[in-house]
Amino acid sequence: MIKLTIPSIELDDLEAVKEVLESGSLVQGERVAAFEKAVADYVGTKHAVAVSNCTSALHISLLALNVRPGDLVIVAAYSWLSTANVIELCGAQPVFVDIRSDTFNMDPNCLEATLNRLMSINETGSRVKAILPVHTFGQIADMPEIQDLANRYNLPVIEDAACALGAALHGKQAGSWGILGCFSFHPRKTITTGEGGIITTNDPQLARKLRALRNHGLDPDSLTPDFIMPGFNYRMTEFQAAMGITQMSKLDRIISNRRKLAESYNQLLEKVNLQTPYLSSGSLPVYQSYVVLLPENLKTKREKIISYLRKKRIEATIGTWNMPMTKYFSVKYNYQLIDFPKTQKVSNLSVTLPLYEFMIRNEQQIVIEGINNIVS
Repeated sequence: MIKLTIPSIELDDLEAVKEVLESGSLVQGERVAAFEKAVADYVGTKHAVAVSNCTSALHISLLALNVRPGDLVIVAAYSWLSTANVIELCGAQPVFVDIRSDTFNMDPNCLEATLNRLMSINETGSRVKAILPVHTFGQIADMPEIQDLANRYNLPVIEDAACALGAALHGKQAGSWGILGCFSFHPRKTITTGEGGIITTNDPQLARKLRALRNHGLDPDSLTPDFIMPGFNYRMTEFQAAMGITQMSKLDRIISNRRKLAESYNQLLEKVNLQTPYLSSGSLPVYQSYVVLLPENLKTKREKIISYLRKKRIEATIGTWNMPMTKYFSVKYNYQLIDFPKTQKVSNLSVTLPLYEFMIRNEQQIVIEGINNIVS
């Protein structure tokens, strides 16, 4: 089976975890602090706060910005469900925005229309608390335009950069554009700690609040332990952080190899009737996933195509989800298929092909042969 992904786990990662397990010091210690510093230095922010996963990172980021019941958070429509779920878990309401059909990221024109509509009415304008773009599949959203719109209305931006550690746009790293950036270290991401997440920020007060929220509300700065707010157990373990440190040391190598593999796919797919990933100007993506779009005439055949590839021992899957059209959100807010046409199109046609650092060209050729057979 050619797997969808294989994490780049090597001997140094295993030795780092073994050392922690043998030490007996397993939670929230010096390795977590070292991992936080490594990520902050790489992204170019003053602070990084490690947590148990990216969902918890998004959750406490919203809470740190005082998102509460009845508030509105503007979010890209195309993402894994955690991006919208955390808004609901704060008691707030996601306001979905359609995407660009080339980059699969939030469309600034649709964002502007949504902001103009909401902000023109005092009742809704006062409830909008944040904008949450997604760096889909490891390519940064159009942050200059999104940030300009956010500044116009004095709204904070939280980057869902789950897939994008190491991605850059115009030389600026993912996680350094908004007031907060949230990353994932799930096994399908560029580097992994098994599970795990981290939040980057330049705001010291937000960093302090995040550190309290992740650890039962414990004051992170007091020499005498005390609890200053209700909090969660969203801590990262020491062995996750130890693995994170070794993974960070090879991040640039992994990204470079993934970019070469993506370019190889692009070449192999030149004569196949598929839309390959679009590269926006000034963008350096990390290709967390290599996602193609099927031709329109095959939109009802996608599941059969994925099933065929799996029978050929090629693991493939969908891109990700049109979140407002999943059962919970469509029923609660009465969304219709026509409400987010570009998201619906991409959601129907997207297929994720196998990609991992040590994939060889022969494996890519097998993948292309398999998908070309069924598409043509």
